[in-house]
Amino acid sequence: MSTVQVGVRTAGPAPAPAPAVRPSAPPHALRVHVRAADPAVRGRLAARVVAGGAEPAAEWAPGAVVGAAADTVDGALEACPPTAPGGYPLVVVADRFPTAEVVRALRAGTGTLLPSGRATPDRLAAAARAAYHGEDRLPHEVLVRLPHEVLVRLINGKGTEPPAAGPPAAGAAEKKSPLTARQTAVLSLVADGHDNAAIARTLDCSPHTVKNVIYELMARLRVNNRAHAVARAVRLGLV
Repeated sequence: MSTVQVGVRTAGPAPAPAPAVRPSAPPHALRVHVRAADPAVRGRLAARVVAGGAEPAAEWAPGAVVGAAADTVDGALEACPPTAPGGYPLVVVADRFPTAEVVRALRAGTGTLLPSGRATPDRLAAAARAAYHGEDRLPHEVLVRLPHEVLVRLINGKGTEPPAAGPPAAGAAEKKSPLTARQTAVLSLVADGHDNAAIARTLDCSPHTVKNVIYELMARLRVNNRAHAVARAVRLGLV
């Protein structure tokens, strides 16, 4: 969804790699190159990668996914390998997700984030496949904390940079959205034609949670069905 450069800086948070150009299907066994400053963290993550059915890679090479782990997003990005031509797919595994760091990662091209506590072999494998195919996958609790303009542009596939500031249109009054960030994210995916199961996978939550959010947003918009909710949101400029 979002693009920009790759690299590791010697001071301060490192930018994430730009999304790589990937073939339509991964190799028979998806290869994952694990990076972490802490050897114990690196060892645990590597073991889970193997348990999830992926093939460990000692060094990054084209066709492989990088799995970078640290306590924060910036720390994981600092552990990434140096710039690769065309970038590389990346999964960030972290204990904490400060909003400013998440926004920086998104703007640098990284949209696959996984909490350390949920980094089971199966979830790591799913995240690696998502990263390989260039799909954004953010934890639900991280997604709902994103600034509204970043969230909407991310969900709508328009990158994360807000539009250039300019004077408001004549007579235009700033409107406050009746929806929360979580409701906006779900409704944007509904508008794109996704069913509850697909939305749950994208937002890393349960279909039951998605169903509840849809009920909540329909109540706020005072509509009776999904189609009416989308139509009302489009008229209000919410999606």
